[in-house]
Amino acid sequence: MKQQKVPSLLDALTPIVVLVSLLGAAVYLYGDNSSSGPNQIALLFATFTAALVGLKNGYTWKTLEEAMIKGITISLGAILILLMVGALIGTWLLSGTVPTLIYYGLQIINPSWFYAASCLICGIVAMSIGSSWTTAATIGVALLGVATGLGLDQVVTAGAVISGAYFGDKLSPLSETTNLAPAVAGADLFEHIHHMLWTTVPSFVIALIIFIFMGFNADVSADVGRIDEIVGILQGHFNINLLMLVPLLVLLVLAFKKMPAFPAISIGAVVGAIWAILFQGELLQSQIDASQGELIGYFKLVWATFYEGFNISTGDGKMDDLLSGGGMASMLTTTWLIMTALMFGAIMEKTGLLEIFVRSILKIAKSTGSLIASTIATCIGTNVVAADQYIAIVVPGRMFKDEYKKRGLRSVNLSRTLEDGGTITSPLIPWNTCGAYMQSVLLINPFDYAMYAFFNLINPLLAVIYAYLGVKILRIKPKNLEQA
Repeated sequence: MKQQKVPSLLDALTPIVVLVSLLGAAVYLYGDNSSSGPNQIALLFATFTAALVGLKNGYTWKTLEEAMIKGITISLGAILILLMVGALIGTWLLSGTVPTLIYYGLQIINPSWFYAASCLICGIVAMSIGSSWTTAATIGVALLGVATGLGLDQVVTAGAVISGAYFGDKLSPLSETTNLAPAVAGADLFEHIHHMLWTTVPSFVIALIIFIFMGFNADVSADVGRIDEIVGILQGHFNINLLMLVPLLVLLVLAFKKMPAFPAISIGAVVGAIWAILFQGELLQSQIDASQGELIGYFKLVWATFYEGFNISTGDGKMDDLLSGGGMASMLTTTWLIMTALMFGAIMEKTGLLEIFVRSILKIAKSTGSLIASTIATCIGTNVVAADQYIAIVVPGRMFKDEYKKRGLRSVNLSRTLEDGGTITSPLIPWNTCGAYMQSVLLINPFDYAMYAFFNLINPLLAVIYAYLGVKILRIKPKNLEQA
């Protein structure tokens, strides 16, 4: 058996250079459509490059193949959730749940406060249920519809949704990443959340102030006549009343009760389908083939909504785009992106190429400030290379844990830093699992909304400033050194 060699820095850089070059070419050649296939091909070629480096260093193809399969396996839970979210969006459009949210949103939200309100609402919901994904797929989708009605910028709205969703997710004890980070670092969950407040709350407040300023200076193009027109279309095609929000309420209650995401979202989608049959009879009647009979027609339409989504023709093209979508099939491109991204990340980790970067970083990270800044940079880099927020927490956490202890830093410093760098930046990268998911749900490219996701941009920067100034950097007391 050929002995496995320790990779060189050149070995580690080669797949990265290939990936960045191809992803750049994909964006240049295909623009917003780069995530519909070109990015996946770029990731595959980068994976093959990393595999060639691994073979050169003594790894067998079987070992590399097993690593890729394991990497894909890690993503299966996320893929199941993703597919079910597609079904949920479809049934909630058909049931009138999303149209009802848009309808009431247009009635109660002032355009001047809309961006800040969107951010705050998503923050509260995500903190309650512990899921940025669920928040974006439900409240976020509806808020984008409201933005359209008010004539506000959908890209800025997406940035507000992402900011709020990740703020709430980060501080929720129900969130997977909020539990994962202290587990990896060896910290207590609630001490971890308390320590995160110092970077998270100021970042969120700054983001809200920016959104308030943007709202009051926004060019609101929709007049009262257009809003009345949109409301008329909603009322003309859907049964609109508060009962239509029951599927949302069911999902939020299940999430709050800590039911796992996949069954909770599945139940939410089924409730949406039942609500469509119970309350949207006129809409269903207009969508079915009358020759098949009403009962069979309803059943066939609802079944199809799960896999191909919902489409409506209102006579208004923009409203058709707004009120159509969803279905599991709409998530297949994102699923492909996630699988290829995690294949690449798995080989980079298995062959030791990621570890090479960390070793190089530790050589220059002499101070506490530079160590924390380096940890954040590593988390961001892992999000780019390994394309998954969980890997961006676990891998840097494993690699830096001993160094933090060696320098007398409490484990909550590491757990907070993992979230500041790993969790927060994941939705800003189009080929990351979170970025790909958000694009599939919000239908806006992460490259577009990233500059408006102010919380996600400010939080890592503030964490680095704190590190260099020594603000809320907790030290290990001598008697607790062994327990840290």
